[in-house]
Amino acid sequence: MRIAVCDDDFREQKQFEKALKGWDPTRSAENFVNGADLLDAAQLSPPFDIVFLDIYMPGEDGVDIAKRLRQISPETEIVFVTTSREHAVDAFSLRALHYLVKPVTTDGIIEAFRRLTRSRSKPRERITLSVGSDRHTVFLDRICLLESDNHTVNVSLSDGQKLKVRMSFKELEERMNENFLRINRGIVVNMDYIAQMGADTCLLQNGIQLPIAIRHSAAIRAAYDNYVFDRLSERKGFKEGE
Repeated sequence: MRIAVCDDDFREQKQFEKALKGWDPTRSAENFVNGADLLDAAQLSPPFDIVFLDIYMPGEDGVDIAKRLRQISPETEIVFVTTSREHAVDAFSLRALHYLVKPVTTDGIIEAFRRLTRSRSKPRERITLSVGSDRHTVFLDRICLLESDNHTVNVSLSDGQKLKVRMSFKELEERMNENFLRINRGIVVNMDYIAQMGADTCLLQNGIQLPIAIRHSAAIRAAYDNYVFDRLSERKGFKEGE
């Protein structure tokens, strides 16, 4: 397993190492003091399984680093580590696995890896798409956006790849799961990739800004708010009675 911790404070790195060893003495982490070095290392193979990322570092925004890490390595799980819960909503929008408040403890490490195990035990839904003469099988959780384009659908993936699929928009939309929301005619987004939902626009984490159907904006916003609430509740363990 490849584990990383990014924190400019060496004392916090030592505290993390102590907490990690308290969970499993055989485990070790790759340590980074800035986001640039972390992102460089994230491009190596195999990818990081999990990254513990400090939000507050001199001259750097941990949330921005997390966004770039998502683009480089979508399969890497992210745990935000900070001194407050100010960015808890950002953690959700980036699909962070967990959110730890310093000092990191062994109990916090145990919970993070419990969530990692649980997330990887869930079956990932997939779909096979016809692209020209080829067929591509992709996981639904990699799909960010569906856009109607005449008699085809442009499918945007989390790694930046785009597929032009020979299928009716309605048929493809019906094959998506509850994570997907139609925000306008011919536009469906994966709510896990929404960075901000405004009154008339929807901003995705990759910077794409999309128009919201004005007539249905209240219902669209309500559907997204309910989704966020359900996911936050699930992350906190409310649904498991924890």
